[in-house]
Amino acid sequence: MEQKSDFEVMQAPAGALGSPSTDMAMAIGAVERDTGLSKDTLRVWERRYAFPKPVRDAFGERLYSREEVEKLHAIKRLMDCGFRPGKIIHHGIAELKALGQQSESGASTACALPELDDFLRLVRTHRVEELRRALGQEVAKGGLGHFVTAVVRPLNVAVGELWMQGSLEIFEEHLYTESLQVVLRNAIANVPRTPVAPRVMLTTLPHEQHGLGLLMAEAMLVLEGAHCVSLGVETPVWDIVRAAVSQKVDIVALSFSQAYPPAQAVDGLTELRRHLAEGVDVWVGGGSEALGRRLPGGMMAINDLRTIGPAVAKWRLLHGA
Repeated sequence: MEQKSDFEVMQAPAGALGSPSTDMAMAIGAVERDTGLSKDTLRVWERRYAFPKPVRDAFGERLYSREEVEKLHAIKRLMDCGFRPGKIIHHGIAELKALGQQSESGASTACALPELDDFLRLVRTHRVEELRRALGQEVAKGGLGHFVTAVVRPLNVAVGELWMQGSLEIFEEHLYTESLQVVLRNAIANVPRTPVAPRVMLTTLPHEQHGLGLLMAEAMLVLEGAHCVSLGVETPVWDIVRAAVSQKVDIVALSFSQAYPPAQAVDGLTELRRHLAEGVDVWVGGGSEALGRRLPGGMMAINDLRTIGPAVAKWRLLHGA
């Protein structure tokens, strides 16, 4: 039972197991937000792999050291590149960073594109307003569809590579993501349209905090004239079901990042399919391994944003819309 705010960084009390009283530690909620690893994942790893090894404060709350949080960041970066936690969790920080550099050594072509270098330079120099203006100009120059598929996709890869290598700070990645979301929302709002079927509701399941993929999918759907309703991220299954009924949606679109546990994704999708009305389709996108597995009936994997247009056309053909 947590009796203190997990937003604060707390000092482990004297006598806490495994940590001197001067060691600054972070509560589990703060670690979740800082690393993108859910509380459930941290607890499972603690039991299964004996890492991390948090101490407990006087209230019994878990506290994580700075060294543990740094290692969790390194593990998360490797997971985003396809590594399984069980294979890397026992490595030291130096080994994890070396793995990250090796995994990206042959995959940095996106960073080499000169038109992306300007955006990356603005990110690294923290010139947020200039970054947003430059991204907005790119939308105006090539159109929203081209922006999402030809600019945002490789730019996301480039930012991810830099973050993976440890050459981009977490706050810089956040500045980039927030700036891109602002530009995408403005661009979506400026698309002239009279929305028609299908009605698509976009969201993620609990513990999936990555919403950029959803926004990119929404942009592509809006360009196809679809009516989009966004619930944001981390929506419980039952609330998705109730919202689908309330909004009379035809399709529920979900996104899973590469770090989201595939088994957990399939379980959540199975539960969602069980409670959703039969006539509501489910489209699933993102980088999770779950997309390569057999999904529950009535669900379709969207492996490339460029396939959204044909998928909408096919849906309309099947439904006479």
